[in-house]
Amino acid sequence: MGPKPKKSGSKKITKAERLRQQQEEEERRLKEEEEARVKHEKEELERLETQRIEKEKWQKLEAKDLERRNMELEELTLLELCFPYAERLKQEDRALAQWKHYIQCDGSPDPSVAPEINTFISLWKEETNETFEEVIEKSKLVLSLIETLKLVLRETPPSDLSEKNVAQYQGSILELQELLQLKFNIATEILLRHASTLADLDSGNMEKIIQDENVTLYVWANLKKNPRYRTIKFSDTQIGFEIPRVLATSDIALRLLHTCYDHVSPLRPAPAASQEKALEEEQDVGTAEAAGQAQEALEEAPQLPNNADTSETRTQEAGDPQEEAIALEDSEAQKSELGLKLLSAAVLEAQLLLLENVLEKPMLFEDNEVDLCQFMPLGGIYHLDILELPPQCRPIRGWVMVQILKEGLQKHSYPPDTMEDSNDAENNFPPIEVTLKVHQNVIFFEDPMVARWDAEDQHWKTDGISNVVYASKQKLITFSLDTLGPVTLIQDAHVHMPYQSWELQPLDEDKVLLTVTTVFAEMQIHIKEELFMLAAVKLGNKERVSLLEGKWMTHISFITALKEAGLNIFPSNYSHFYVIINNKFASVELKAYRQMALLSSAFAYGWSKWNLLCDSHRVVFKVREHLSREVEPTQLSNWSLLMFSGDRAQVLRINEHSDTFSEALKENTEFHSTLYHMVKEFASPAALDKAQHCSPRLVDSVCTMLLSTRVLSYS
Repeated sequence: MGPKPKKSGSKKITKAERLRQQQEEEERRLKEEEEARVKHEKEELERLETQRIEKEKWQKLEAKDLERRNMELEELTLLELCFPYAERLKQEDRALAQWKHYIQCDGSPDPSVAPEINTFISLWKEETNETFEEVIEKSKLVLSLIETLKLVLRETPPSDLSEKNVAQYQGSILELQELLQLKFNIATEILLRHASTLADLDSGNMEKIIQDENVTLYVWANLKKNPRYRTIKFSDTQIGFEIPRVLATSDIALRLLHTCYDHVSPLRPAPAASQEKALEEEQDVGTAEAAGQAQEALEEAPQLPNNADTSETRTQEAGDPQEEAIALEDSEAQKSELGLKLLSAAVLEAQLLLLENVLEKPMLFEDNEVDLCQFMPLGGIYHLDILELPPQCRPIRGWVMVQILKEGLQKHSYPPDTMEDSNDAENNFPPIEVTLKVHQNVIFFEDPMVARWDAEDQHWKTDGISNVVYASKQKLITFSLDTLGPVTLIQDAHVHMPYQSWELQPLDEDKVLLTVTTVFAEMQIHIKEELFMLAAVKLGNKERVSLLEGKWMTHISFITALKEAGLNIFPSNYSHFYVIINNKFASVELKAYRQMALLSSAFAYGWSKWNLLCDSHRVVFKVREHLSREVEPTQLSNWSLLMFSGDRAQVLRINEHSDTFSEALKENTEFHSTLYHMVKEFASPAALDKAQHCSPRLVDSVCTMLLSTRVLSYS
């Protein structure tokens, strides 16, 4: 084969041309590098110049802020006098309530007075033949006395309660609770003595239901001992028992006593010993000391003029009456001012203690023990008992004879205490199936857990319970128990935490709305003066009517009611152990809540996603002026984003839709030492005037609710 023909159009590049091309490329590269270098230097100079200008601007703003800092803080101090004013009003309310009870003379005892409550308890113990209906009627007064004592313990500042008083009130609560349960047992025995006269014609057994708003009794007496009658359902309900053969042939009665209240759980969850001691020391050194100083100041203040020079005193005594009156007014003013300042310090210290997280985790529990810091009983207590049927009354010659046992109502041991072989116990004494109705006022957002009370260890436990089935639509729960006793339904206390969002906005004169949105629900809370009300509960897209809606309550009563309904949005000092939160420093959080409350009558606040990205020293939230309840749709997005560190507030340049977080100031704004002065930059005179004339009670109540929900840390 001959040589391959060369391709037409191809031209071989000479060495000189290749060198020339390389030289051109090198020159082009050098030129581009030079241009890039020059551009970079120019940009760097511009950046440095911008940075210098920004730094100078920042320094000027800092200098300006420092110059007016004292003035702003003094003005804030004057505004925050509403908190001690509100506390003084609450003290007057407590004193007035005691006086009203004293002059009412309705026969009910004052539970805070030891002789009165002790006399009441002694007299009731002497009444021995009350029917169950009579005990239920009397229980209304007893429950109100218990609730009164609990409110005194919760609402009264620690400085106003001595250790002796606390011990007395707690002792009275326990004694009333025990006496009430004893009375129910005695009344049950009296009822069961007449079981044969109340027997059902079809079954031959006795069945009775006695119901009240607080207590419901279901009792069944096994008079016929028919081994085939093992399913007990009360009336037309699904509530009842499935009992084994051995009980169906025994001389027993079954009692289900449902109380809407909880007199079984301890009065408070017990923290670890070391941290309980630390908390008590904090309270002694904190609130008690500050409030004690306030009281001392009020007592000592009238002698302030006597500390002046003797000659000045003689001069005043020799002066005319008008000058003496002026001097007396000045003295009273000094007294009031000093007392108010110290009371303000006491209130501040008390509020700060509400935000202090416990540093040590609560004591460890065994696997089957319920941690009451993490879980909470809901719907009251179900007292399930197998009772020995007492001797029945018999009509003899026109008389009714009944044998009364000295030992009173006795519980039937199931399984027997003498059983040693566990296999025999399981075969001959199987678990008892129980079906209960969940209380209508309670909302379970997860399937409830069943717990039994261990009287020996004084704990709620989850062992000995099996085959739990919950029908949410019918609100029925069925389970099996190895042995009967007090049981309750429990739910995670933090099922609504952390919150998804929150918003605080004024409604009309002296009323504010707080909306908290969780994974399961949206809760709307109205705040008016010293009262709180659940306005609405939304589950998903559905409105749910709660029996709490429309009822105005005081702070402690309101929180207790929502917790008992399963709507717990109130973190405890232990909650940070069970919820992943963006915990803020207590001092920063407290200052934010107090200053937000001062402006709450004219400004709305809202949740910001950027609050999660800033550190614990700062909080970020939205704010806008809100004078009218009917806000135009165009104004709903007119929010300013504020960042606050406790001693500095600034409006951020970013908004909720920005891509990244930045601390840059919004154009034409400055930073200030307080939220109040920061908001003044863009607020109207009408809004500021409304905020300045807001009721001290409302400001205090808004602050209290923010402290209770801790929206800046738990959302």
